[in-house]
Amino acid sequence: MKQLIFIGLLIFGLATSFAQYTEIINSKRPGFSESPYGVGTNVFQVETGVFYQDNQVSKTFDTDNSLGANLFLRYGKFLEKLELNLDVSFQNDNRIFRNIVTTRKYSTNGISKLTFGAKYLIYNQKFADKSKEIRSWKKRNAFDLKRLIPSIGVYVGVNTNFLGEDFKEEGLSPKAAILLQNDISSRFIILTNLVADKIGQDNSEFGYILTTTYALNERWSIFGEQQGVFKKVTSNEFQFGAGTAFLYSNNLQLDVSARANFVGDDTDFYLGLGGSWRLDKHKKFTTKGGEDGLKGKKEGTFFSRLFKKKDKKPKRRKIKAKKRKKEKSKKGTPSFHKKGNKKKKRGGRKK
Repeated sequence: MKQLIFIGLLIFGLATSFAQYTEIINSKRPGFSESPYGVGTNVFQVETGVFYQDNQVSKTFDTDNSLGANLFLRYGKFLEKLELNLDVSFQNDNRIFRNIVTTRKYSTNGISKLTFGAKYLIYNQKFADKSKEIRSWKKRNAFDLKRLIPSIGVYVGVNTNFLGEDFKEEGLSPKAAILLQNDISSRFIILTNLVADKIGQDNSEFGYILTTTYALNERWSIFGEQQGVFKKVTSNEFQFGAGTAFLYSNNLQLDVSARANFVGDDTDFYLGLGGSWRLDKHKKFTTKGGEDGLKGKKEGTFFSRLFKKKDKKPKRRKIKAKKRKKEKSKKGTPSFHKKGNKKKKRGGRKK
């Protein structure tokens, strides 16, 4: 536990509006860490995939390999800062039992994880828009020190015991996490999670997840991840992963990842393939100050504003302005002739 606290403090030391909604899907996949931001109100998001794990067996009783699927459901309602979610996994394990005399293999399957949770954004870090700075090139390109201060969120969940017979736990157990996000730049993001799982159980776990994500362009992004899990009963685990994600559309993302998991003297390999999709019914509101909020005038989408019919009032104003110009020009002409007539009369008087 002391090691976990030290690592958390070290990472914290080194390391746009109220609404969390983004025009582009914001997915947890393919990493295991979570950002402090939710999906936004009236948004339903599905993140799913399949995985294969190969274990280097060296124990008397262990799992040889696993094949399964994970489903992560996210929903935003009531508050912009609040997200409700469900995390469920189904897997098939090929297990092995060996001793001096014999070795026996058998297969088992079922639900291996079913967790209900909620996430809430506590603090959202804001940054100055340097594109508006036109006087100083140095200020416009200088690093904003605020980016070292992360946005903060909390997660609280419950691990249920509605699992397969061979995956049963002792009973219900709570799960909690502190979620941190540093936007180092518009392309480079660091996520840090401090997690306490199965709290109060004999097999309780405490750990951290550190994820770095970099956007190569508008479609492709890559990530690297390092995870540590400290356990009471079994050996501690340290995992290293990497992968890539492809943005097919604003509401659909595809991903692939690979991992190596070090457990004691053993090394496990993990492959994942999946995608994320959302049903976007979000309604964006802005306050008078221009910030996103829960109250204010409703905005349309970018395309609805782009192709919106022009107001008739400006046209009327233009017509009136043209009429005024014509009237001024007409008034100027008679006055010129009058002056000319006066000159002629004066000339006649001299004669």
